[in-house]
Amino acid sequence: MPKLKTNKSAAKRFKITKSGKIKKRSANRGHILGKMSRKTKRKLRKSSYLSECEAKRIRRLLPYG
Repeated sequence: MPKLKTNKSAAKRFKITKSGKIKKRSANRGHILGKMSRKTKRKLRKSSYLSECEAKRIRRLLPYG
């Protein structure tokens, strides 16, 4: 059986943790941050985890973790 290809765009955006959860960076942090409050921007610094239903779709794109 041939090797599976990793989706490179997904590999740059998501990391699989040791426990198997998929970690992602918060959205809305690219530009136009002047109109956001300090509190909002501070909350967006933290990364979060995908829900189980979304994680199933992303797992197909990252066959080798």
